Amino acid sequence: MGAVPSTPRHTSTTSETADYLIGTFVGEKSFPLASDFWQKLLELPLSLRWAPHRVQQACELFALNNHHTRHLAKILIHLSWCLREAIQTSGAPSLVYLKAINAVYISSVFLKYIIENSQSDTIEELCLSLHENEPVPMDFMNDQKIENLVMHNVIAFLGSIDVSPTTSLLHQELLSFMLVAMSTQLLSGPTPGPKDVNPFLDAAMSKESLLVNLVVRRLLLNYIMRPRLPSSSAASYSIFSEESQRGVLQRVGSAAANLVLLPFNYLISSNSEGSRNQLADCSLHVLLILIHYHKCVVSDGLITDKSDERTTSDTVSNVNTYFTVNPYNKALENARDIEFDRADIEGNAQNGPVVRLPFASLFDTLGMCLADETAVLLLYSLLQGNSDFLEYVLVRTDLDTLLMPILETLYCASRRTSNQIYMLLIILLILSQDSSFNGSIHKMMLPGVPWYNEHLLHQTSLGSLMVIILIRTVQYNLSKLRDVYLHTTCLATLANMAPHVHRLSAYASQRLVSLFYMLSRKYNKLVELRDDKLQNKAISTADGLVEDMSAELQIYTDFLRIVLEILNAILTYALPRNPEVVYAIMHRQEVFEPFKSHPRFAELLENIYNVLDFFNSRMDAQRMDGELSVEKVLLFIINNCRSWRGDGMKMFTQLHFSYEQESHPEEFFIPYVWQLVLSHCGFSFNADAINLFHVDLHANKQIYYEEPNTNQNGELIEHRVQLDP
Repeated sequence: MGAVPSTPRHTSTTSETADYLIGTFVGEKSFPLASDFWQKLLELPLSLRWAPHRVQQACELFALNNHHTRHLAKILIHLSWCLREAIQTSGAPSLVYLKAINAVYISSVFLKYIIENSQSDTIEELCLSLHENEPVPMDFMNDQKIENLVMHNVIAFLGSIDVSPTTSLLHQELLSFMLVAMSTQLLSGPTPGPKDVNPFLDAAMSKESLLVNLVVRRLLLNYIMRPRLPSSSAASYSIFSEESQRGVLQRVGSAAANLVLLPFNYLISSNSEGSRNQLADCSLHVLLILIHYHKCVVSDGLITDKSDERTTSDTVSNVNTYFTVNPYNKALENARDIEFDRADIEGNAQNGPVVRLPFASLFDTLGMCLADETAVLLLYSLLQGNSDFLEYVLVRTDLDTLLMPILETLYCASRRTSNQIYMLLIILLILSQDSSFNGSIHKMMLPGVPWYNEHLLHQTSLGSLMVIILIRTVQYNLSKLRDVYLHTTCLATLANMAPHVHRLSAYASQRLVSLFYMLSRKYNKLVELRDDKLQNKAISTADGLVEDMSAELQIYTDFLRIVLEILNAILTYALPRNPEVVYAIMHRQEVFEPFKSHPRFAELLENIYNVLDFFNSRMDAQRMDGELSVEKVLLFIINNCRSWRGDGMKMFTQLHFSYEQESHPEEFFIPYVWQLVLSHCGFSFNADAINLFHVDLHANKQIYYEEPNTNQNGELIEHRVQLDP
C-alpha cells in the first residue's frame, strides 16, 4: 500500500478488507464519485476496530493527500446521497442507515482533524470542491457548493425523520457531525468579522425557513423527550477503536480524542443536572451554536437596519459591516405553544409557519436540568427573546419548578462559574420585571428548604427565599468576585420586587437590613482609604488611586441608595403587610444613623425615621416594667400597623429596572457557547488552534474547558441593566 499504514495483524478477511479500504481512502489514489470503492467503504461492518495511533497516522496522511484526491468532498457528497435516500425511502432498509452512519462518522473524524490542524486563514485544506475534470454522475451539478449540499441533507434528515430505535444512532452521529463542522468558529477571534470562514455554518444559515423550523423543533423535542439510544446500537458501532478500549478514538490526541461520535464515547454521570442524555445534550449544544451565530458581511450599499452597523478593525478603514439575520434565532423567538397560542386568540396570527412546541413539557424539562449551564442558557434565550414563552412562564402556578433549582444553584455559587451566576441572575431580573410574578412568589409557601444550611427555613415563602438568596449572592460577591455587574443585577431585582413584598419572613427582613450594613462597611472603608491617600501626596500614584477609589465610592453610594429605596418601597407601599421588616429596622436602627446627613441619602432616611418615630413613640407610651420579648414587640408592631396611615411619608417614584441585552451580544455568547460545548459534551479541540477565547496553553493541549475570561461590567443607566461583554 506504499505510504498507507500497514495492515494490522488480524486473520479476519473482513478486517483486512476494511484496513485496505480505509488505507486506500487516505492514500494518494483518487477514486471518482461513481467508483464502487465508495460503496465498499460505506458498507463496512459497524463492529470493526482500528487502533488510535493508526487513526492518527491515517489523519495525517489524509490531510497530505486530500488536496489531490478530494476524498473529503467526495465522502460528503456520498453522505448527502445516503441521507437523501433515507429521507425518500419510507422505512429505509438497515443498509441505507449503515452506509449513512459510516459516511458521517468517517467524515467527522477526518474533517475535525483538518479543521483543528489548518494552517491557512481560509481553511483551504478542506478542499470542498471537485477538480474541473472530475467525472461526475449525470444528475450531479458541478456548480453547487458541497457544504450547502451536505448541510441541506443533514438538516433535512434531522428535521423530517423521527427519532426511533432504527434512526437514533444516525441522528446522534449527524448531531456530532454538525458540532465538528461548526467548530471552525473556534479558529476565529471573539469578535465576528467579514473574514471569518465558517462554510458549514453559513450553509446552515442559508436554508429556507420551513427547513429551519423543522430542525429547531426537532432539536428542542430531542431535549424535551430525551430519547435513549438502543443499547444494541451503542455497543455495536466501534470502528477505529482498540478492542479493549471503550472510547472511540479516545486516545488519539488532537486527531479525534473524545469525539462525540458514539453513544458510549460520552461520559454520562448521574448528578443534580437532571437525567443526562447524550442525544438531548448534543441537540441542545447544536441549537445553542446555531441560534447565537452571527455572520458578519461587508455592506455593498445602504444598510437598512442601522442598529446592526459596525466597523471592524481587520477590514479596510471605514468599511461598513453588518450582521445578517439568523433564521434559527428567529425561529426560536417565534416558537409558539402547541396547546395555546395568544396570537390565535387575538387574531394576530403569525405570518408563515412557526415552530410549535409543548411549552408545558419544555418548562418541566428545564426545571429538571437547570443545574446544567446549557439549560440555563436555553432558558435565558427563551425568556429574553420569546415573549410567548415568557408569558407562559409568568402565568404558571408552580414557579418553584424553575425558581428552586435557580436559587439552589446561586446558593452554591462558589462551585459554579461566574457566567452561570450571571445568567441565573439575569433570568431572575427578567422575571422580576412582571408585577404579577413579584406578587405570586410571596403567596407560595415552602414547607422547608433542606439545602439551606445557615438557618432553618420553615414555612417560608418563595419570595422570602429569593430575597435571602439574592442578598447572600451580594455578600458572596463582596468577599469573592467583587464584580459590580453582579451587585447591580441583584439590587435591581430586589428593587423590582420591593413594592410587592408580602409578609416577608423574619430572617429575610433581617438580611435586608444587614445588606445595608454590609454595603455601608464597604463604603466607609473606601472613604477611609481615599482620605488616607489625600493626606499622603508623597506617593507618586496617589492621584490615580484616589481617582479609582472615588469612582468605586460613587458606585457603592449608588448601591446604598438603591437599598434605601428598596426599604422605602416596602414601607411606603406594603408596610401593613410586612411587620417583620419594621421590626428588623427598629432592631438595627443604629446602622442608619451615620448617613442621616448624607446628601444622597437624607430624603430617603427621612421616611425610614418617620416610621421609626411612629412605632418608637407608641412603644415608649405603652412600655411596661421589664424587657419586652421579641414576640411582644412583634405583636405590638402588628397591632399598630393597623393604625398606620403613612402621614408625613414622601412618595418616591417606584424603581423599575429592566434587562437590555448589549448591542453586540455575540462577543459574549459565541465564546461562551463553545466553552460549554467543550466542557459538557466531551468534544475536545487542539488548544493551539483556538482563537475564539483565551486558552492556557501550558495547562493542556487538548482543551475541554476553561473558566470564561470575559470582562463584564454593568451600570444603571435609565434603569436598564446590560450584559456588557
